[in-house]
Amino acid sequence: MPPGFIPPEPRPLTITESTDLGGFVTALAALALRLATGAFVLGWKVDTIFAPEDGKYALQLGPFRIRDSSSVLDRDKTSVIVLYDNESSPRCKRVREMMNLLDITYECRPCFGPYINDLLPCIMDPNVDRTIIHGDDNIIEHLLKEYGPPTSSYDPKAVWPITFEEFSLATSQMAIKLRGSTAVVQQSTARPDNWCMKPLELWAYKCSPFVRPVKEKLSTLGLPHTIVSCSRGSKNRDRMIDKVGRFQVPYLVDANTGVEMFEGAEIVNYLEAVYTVKD
Repeated sequence: MPPGFIPPEPRPLTITESTDLGGFVTALAALALRLATGAFVLGWKVDTIFAPEDGKYALQLGPFRIRDSSSVLDRDKTSVIVLYDNESSPRCKRVREMMNLLDITYECRPCFGPYINDLLPCIMDPNVDRTIIHGDDNIIEHLLKEYGPPTSSYDPKAVWPITFEEFSLATSQMAIKLRGSTAVVQQSTARPDNWCMKPLELWAYKCSPFVRPVKEKLSTLGLPHTIVSCSRGSKNRDRMIDKVGRFQVPYLVDANTGVEMFEGAEIVNYLEAVYTVKD
């Protein structure tokens, strides 16, 4: 932990002096290219616009308190899926988006190098004792089968931006290039022992431009990390309020140092300070 480090005070939806404005804009543009895929869980619905003040998540808009959920996602798996991933791979991106859509918590293990990338994406699913190597379509099919609802319960257009391979790969590649193809290779100053660190935990809403730089930094440093997806309608929004008394993303929990913190730009600075080799 950096000497004298004090986590910043959370400031929801605030561009701070540490925010990379150029990166903020490209994150929004990349989101638009992918049609905001992952903004909502599959089967998203509004439960009420007059939610009571009962300690559960609700979006406050003027006089309205909007509570939402999913009408189709009700499966709970006990073990975390492991995804071997490269942040700049459009095929890996398809898999990550499907996990967000299905509200799946998963552990991401960044991988680098042309030979390794040929095998990606790869998942290990301990819930069904299955490993799938180099097959984004196969992985997506597996996730829908094991974690999704019956196909009759939702509109197939809800998964179309992911399942239509040509569109998904083309727009994902454009979004990745717009972001500068971050994490194609590991950051040269990354600590050599990053790969064996305890997984950091990132509570994330994929559509937030404050989240994307944090996810990219974790990946380019080669740090294993668990993604707790918090798309609209996710049960994890209530879980965060139970845990810390508020909902705000990104939220990082670092089991290696004991640090828990909000604020995307400051999280990036923290990761750079702790997990890189100094000259």
